[in-house]
Amino acid sequence: MVLKTELFRFSCAKIYPGRGVTFIRSDSQVRIVHSNAISTIRPKIFCCTNRRPNHYTKKREILPQNVELPPILPKKKKKPYPIPLKKIQEAARADKKLAQMGIEKPLEPPKNGLLVPDLIPVAYEVLDTWKVLIKGLAQLLHFIPVHACSECSEIHVARFGHKIQNCHGPTSGSRKSFHSWIRASINDVLLPIDSYHMFDPFGRRIKHETRFSYDRIPAVVELCIQAGVELPGYPSRRRTEPIRMIGKKVIDMGGFVEEPRLYNPGSSGPPIMEFDTHRAHERFPPPAELEVPMIAQETLKAYEKVKWGVRKLMKKYSVKACGYCPEVHVGPWGHNAKLCGEFKHQWRDGKHGWQDATVDEVFPPNYVWHSEDPIGAPLVSALERFYGKAPAVVEVCIQAGARVPDKYKPMMRVDIVVPEDEEARFVA
Repeated sequence: MVLKTELFRFSCAKIYPGRGVTFIRSDSQVRIVHSNAISTIRPKIFCCTNRRPNHYTKKREILPQNVELPPILPKKKKKPYPIPLKKIQEAARADKKLAQMGIEKPLEPPKNGLLVPDLIPVAYEVLDTWKVLIKGLAQLLHFIPVHACSECSEIHVARFGHKIQNCHGPTSGSRKSFHSWIRASINDVLLPIDSYHMFDPFGRRIKHETRFSYDRIPAVVELCIQAGVELPGYPSRRRTEPIRMIGKKVIDMGGFVEEPRLYNPGSSGPPIMEFDTHRAHERFPPPAELEVPMIAQETLKAYEKVKWGVRKLMKKYSVKACGYCPEVHVGPWGHNAKLCGEFKHQWRDGKHGWQDATVDEVFPPNYVWHSEDPIGAPLVSALERFYGKAPAVVEVCIQAGARVPDKYKPMMRVDIVVPEDEEARFVA
C-alpha cells in the first residue's frame, strides 16, 4: 500500500496522512504544517506570512489604564539633567576640538542671536492664549472653592480640604501632619514663575549688584518676547547679523547697545498687568452662572495651548533652570545673582546651578488630588492609594463643567471605585 505524503515547506520533511494541519493564506494558497510544529509555533505566523502591511491605517494612541503619580523630587539632591550627561560631555568635547583648531562654532537661529521666522506667529499665539488663561481662571475661582495650606505648598480643589496627612510644614508635628487650610488665590493654582527681562540676552550678564535694574516678568511672557513678540515697555534687541563664537568665547556680537528706558522700572504700568496674575481676582468680576461651563472649557483649551506653545518654543530657544531651586532664566546663559538658598548653597556662594530647563519648570502643572465628589466627604489618608491626581488648572476646569481630556484620565484614575473605609483592608 502506498501512502500519499506531503512535504513540509519549511523543513522539506514528509507529512503523512493525519499528521498535518492545513492552512489557507490570504492569497488562497494552501499550506500544510506538521502537527508537532503547531505546539511550538503560533499558527497565525503561517496565516500572515504573505500579508502586506496596510500603509493607510491610522495609528491610534493607546492610553494606559492607570499611570503612576508624578514623583516628588527630594530637596537634598540636585535635579536630574534633562539631557543625558554623556551627550553634554560629547558636545563639549566637540566644541573644544573645534576651538583648538581655530574653527568657528556652527550656530543656527536662534543660537546665533537671530529670530526664527516660523516661531514668531507661535509666540504671539501663546501670549494671546496666556491672557485668556489668566482671565478664565480668575473668573472660575469666584465659583470653584480652592483651599491652600498655610504651612506648605499643598492645595485642594473641593468644598472642604482633604484629611490626607502629608503636610511637611514647620508646625506639622503638632498637627499630626494634617494641613492648615485657608482660602487659595490664583497664584496657588497657576504658580508664578518669573524671570529677568533682558534687552539683549547675549549681552552682559546680570550681576548680584545690578539685579534691581532689571524687571521680573512671567517666564512665559519673556520667552515670547525673545521669540519675536513686540511688547510696549519691554523692548528686545533684534539682530540682523549673526553672532560668531569659537568654543565658549564670543568673537563678534555686534557690540553693546544701551537699553532704552521707556518707563520707570518697578512701576505698575499697564503693559504687563494683563499678562500677570497680580490682583487678577479683582480685575475680572464673576461671570453669569450659565456661562461657567463654557468659560471652563475655553480655559482648559487655553491651558493646553500655552503648554503646547511653550514646548515648541523651548525646542529652539534656550531656557535655563537652577538644579536646586525653582529659579528660571530665559536666555543662553544664566544670571549671576546670588539668590539660591537651597541645598548646599553655601558651597556655591549663593549662585545658582544652571542647567537646561524642562517645560514643567517654566510652566509647572502643580498636581493636586482629584476628587470625584467635590461636595462629598473629604479625602482621607487610609484610601490615598485609590485617589488620582491632575494639574490644578485642569481640576478647577473639570469641576466647573469642562470635559475631562483623555490624556488625563489614567492619572486621575477615573475608572477606580474608591471603597469605603471598612472595605479598604479587604482590597488586594
